[in-house]
Parts: sequence; C-alpha cells; structure tokens
Amino acid sequence: MSDKLTGGKLEATGLPEAINLQPAHLRLEHLVKRFGPTMAVDDVTLDIPKGSFATLLGPSGCGKTTLLRTIAGFYEPNDGAIYLEDRRIDHLPAHRRGTAMVFQDYALFPHMSVFDNIAYGLRLAKVQGAQLDRRVHETVEFVGLQGLEKRWPSQLSGGQQQRVALARALVVQPRVLLLDEPLSNLDANLRERMRWELRSLQQRLNITFVYVTHDQSEALAMSDWIAVIKDGRVMQWGDPWEIYYHPRTTFMAEFVGAANLEPVKIVDCHPPKATVVWHDYRLELPAPEGGAADEALLCIRPEAITISAEPGDQARYISLPGTVTRKAFLGHIMRYWVQMGKAEWIVDESDPGANLRTFDGAVYLLCDPHRVHLIAMPAPAPGAPAA
Repeated sequence: MSDKLTGGKLEATGLPEAINLQPAHLRLEHLVKRFGPTMAVDDVTLDIPKGSFATLLGPSGCGKTTLLRTIAGFYEPNDGAIYLEDRRIDHLPAHRRGTAMVFQDYALFPHMSVFDNIAYGLRLAKVQGAQLDRRVHETVEFVGLQGLEKRWPSQLSGGQQQRVALARALVVQPRVLLLDEPLSNLDANLRERMRWELRSLQQRLNITFVYVTHDQSEALAMSDWIAVIKDGRVMQWGDPWEIYYHPRTTFMAEFVGAANLEPVKIVDCHPPKATVVWHDYRLELPAPEGGAADEALLCIRPEAITISAEPGDQARYISLPGTVTRKAFLGHIMRYWVQMGKAEWIVDESDPGANLRTFDGAVYLLCDPHRVHLIAMPAPAPGAPAA
C-alpha cells in the first residue's frame, strides 16, 4: 500500500473523500442481543476513542462477531443503544449508520471484476459517471491494486482479495470500519505481513477500526484498545499492556498468553496495597480487584522468570528451587516445565541459542518481585464443595 502522509496530514494527491473525514467516536451502552433463549451479547458497554484501532478478542462462540454485526446493523439489539459521534444509530438501517464491514471470507462477488466489486456500494448509493470512476480509481491506488481492476476475484491471491474487500468498504466513506477476522484465511507469513499493512492503513486513514479476532498475538500487536469477551460479556477493556500484564481474572491471565497461577494468603490488605506470604517471602503488591479478603492468586508470566543453576541474589530476586520435568525448543524461546512442590510452572527462556547449554534436573527459578501480579480468587461454582 502506498503511503500518502507527510507531517501527519494528507497531501493533495486525489485520495478519496473518505480519507479526509473526521474520525468517529463509537459508544455502546448496555447492549443486549439474544437469539431465542441464548444470550449472545450480554449488557456490553464500551467507549471507543476517535481514530483508534479497537479489537474485540475472545474464543469462538463468545459473541464478538454478533456484537460487530449488531454495530453494523445486520442484527437489531434487544436492548441498549449505539451512538456514533453522539448520534444514536441503532435504529438506522445498515447503509445509513456510517459504518462499513469487511467479512471473514471477504464476500467478493465472483461474477464481478475488481473494479465492479469496489464500485458496488457506490452504485447502491446512486453515485454514477465520472465521480464513481474517480473514487474507485483513487481507492484502488491507495490500497495498492493498480493494474488489477479488470481481474476476477478468482484470479487474485488471498492478500489481493483482502485489499479488494478493504477498498470496497473504504470507497463508501465510512466513519467506522468493522473487520470480522479478515486475516484468518491467509497463510501464516502473509497474515503477519497483512497485520502491519492493516495497522499502517488505519493510522494513515486516522479513522476508527473495530476488529474481531480470536488470535491473542494479533490483538496485542495491532490494537490501541482491546475488549476481551467471554460468554457475551466484556471481561476486561484496556490497552494491550494492561490486558497482558494486569489481567483481572484467571480467564484473562490464561487466555491472553500463558500464566503461572498459585494461591496465596493475604495477611494484610489496605487498598491499593496487599501483603501476601509466598513460600518464605513476604510481598507487598497492588491489591486485587474484588474477591476474598484473605486469599488471592499470584500470577507470573513465563517470560518474567529466569531459570538458573544457582540461587539468585536474595536482595533482588525471589529465588525458589525446582526440578525440570520437560522442555521444548520453540525457536525464539526454550520452554521449561518446572516442578515446585505440588505446582508445575512454565518458564520461557528467550534466545536459547545464546546459551551454551539447556537445563535439566535441579534448578532455581528467579523472579523480580515487581513482575508479580495478584488476581482475585474466583468464586466457587454453585454447588461446589468449600476449599
């Protein structure tokens, strides 16, 4: 895709008018969508900032695509409201909302050329003649499809088909672009490259993107904001750093990356701080949100732990003995599973090729106490026996 930005502003290069629109401010208030007895979207409230790349992240069947389609106008909400720039839009038909959608399978018309696929929405809007030709050609140039206008979708690569789908959405001048897992059908290398092309495109357009994915690394790499969704509800909303390093629940800790979790006793709690005892260490940490007053889950990411043959500096590190039970070489990391008492911990050592040996048998796990996080102990399931 060609870059048309200089000093943060668009040059006068004949780009489509869509690119000169002010970015949107999208607000969802207590949105509910049911299909019969099934609750697909359950009281979702989000405030998505202008010009941001916001991602709806969650496992299959969690309701993220239903939420996106409700924003787009393909589903009518059972309750709640959707606002775009303080204008309520949930009662409007899809073509009047100021949004456009890119589908997972691109939904290109196989009997239409690239040009006609891109022009489809303009023709529905009664745009004709020279204005239609100009806007299509400008959008084609912006997404880097020059020379392919007369081809059929079947003659395009996966990446080219995705660009056609993007161009078809952009040419109608949306205030918000909605994308439903648009990279899932691409191979790994192309998917990696298209991540950065999409992010670059969003930054050059400076309009709001709302992106659906189940891929945690994709969400972390591309997003300004992430809403993690489970069972139709938003579990946590924040920037990628907060989502990864400060998960609020066990689901968050284990779904977004890997995590080591171990119960600990809270011996003193005066929010925002809590004191816990873990092995022989007394740690003062940020207090968990909610949960029991006397216990919590200690959470440490695998890459925050150093594996060593020797105990670490007690003044700097939490240093605990363990035994390597298995290991796996993953290229950029060596992953170890280390038994510590009744718990098996995961440790990721980066750049394993820089070391002269790997570890087996007895080891020490070293951790900076500043890399430790507390999560509220989840409530027991109804009918479960007390611990």
